[in-house]
Amino acid sequence: MTIEIKVPDLPESVADATIATWHKRPGDKVERDEVIVDIETDKVVLEVPAPEAGILEAIIEEEGATVLGQQLIARLRVDAIAGEATKDTTASVDAKADAKAESQANADGDSLSPAVRRLVAEHNIDAAQISGSGKGGRVTKEDVEAFIKDGRKKAAGASSPAADIALPEAAQGERTEKRVPMSRLRKRVAERLLEAKNTTAMLTTFNEVNMGPIMELRKQYQEQFEKRHDVRLGFMSFYVKAVVESLKRFPEVNASLDGDDIVYHNFFDVSIAVSTPRGLVTPVLRDCDRLSLADIEKSIKELAIKGRDGKLTVDDMTGGNFTITNGGVFGSLMSTPIINPPQSAILGMHKIEDRPMAVNGQVVIQPMMYLALSYDHRMIDGRESVSFLVSIKELLEDPTRLLLDV
Repeated sequence: MTIEIKVPDLPESVADATIATWHKRPGDKVERDEVIVDIETDKVVLEVPAPEAGILEAIIEEEGATVLGQQLIARLRVDAIAGEATKDTTASVDAKADAKAESQANADGDSLSPAVRRLVAEHNIDAAQISGSGKGGRVTKEDVEAFIKDGRKKAAGASSPAADIALPEAAQGERTEKRVPMSRLRKRVAERLLEAKNTTAMLTTFNEVNMGPIMELRKQYQEQFEKRHDVRLGFMSFYVKAVVESLKRFPEVNASLDGDDIVYHNFFDVSIAVSTPRGLVTPVLRDCDRLSLADIEKSIKELAIKGRDGKLTVDDMTGGNFTITNGGVFGSLMSTPIINPPQSAILGMHKIEDRPMAVNGQVVIQPMMYLALSYDHRMIDGRESVSFLVSIKELLEDPTRLLLDV
């Protein structure tokens, strides 16, 4: 019996998708619920599991193909388990006969999947150096990741004469280029950034905040907090709490434009910019005004793990009235973040840097951080934007205000 493998129903806002990675090839054994293919949309990566155990009979759409919801992409034969041994014997003979030719094709980059080509290009790796574990010596994504992990060990042995012969052309001083297709997520990010620049009257205002009080608070209660809530107390929960309290005081910052109408939201869903292997995403923390510091830290940790593993869902990415991005984790001292449409503002946090400050007529070294608020001037005037940022500054410099609501 043959089962058709189809593309899952795509979200309403997603028109089509791309076959990202086939984890199985024709002739491979597949267990029930084992992921056989990843399908990439402009928002998330969908994993398609096998409905039954069997043998992957045929792949209809190869990696890189554009597909629609419920489109046929493969066939699975579920009555072929009994004949697996015979089939595997025949396949192994064919694989040995074709291994040399397919390995050469891999070295030339002709048979590399889009996901593998992107990974190879990002790390500037010569595909010919990677031993493929796939069918016929095909280089898989796992092979590339293993090669990257072992790169230092391989580099240490590159000083021998034999290794010098195997050096890629780029190491011999040749000028080379690599061209890889832009991922769907990267395309979507590019579209939204251009849309924000071209359709909003965006300005950025700056301020600075003394992080000393929060750092002392974390130092004092970090151990107790972690024991009680099983999560570390970070800075982001304080940022979120300060933003929510300031949004309550300045509702126009929590609003969005819909045509000629301004939509004021009476809820507080905050998008958190997260860097993932696929690119920058902004999953949403919902109803932040109802969350404790521990709840916020746990939710952010969960979203970060899901983003790293490519498990974010469309629901995780949908909505959000305001965005927080923290470039300080990468060492950024100051930046001008771009608004995430249709939101009206975004807050950029930066690196905490010890600087000499004048305090009560004395020069004192303080842990200072720059804040940057980019806002849509069509909706938010300068007075509101500056006052909103000052409110965040005051709440962060004196966290007790968050408890007393002052």
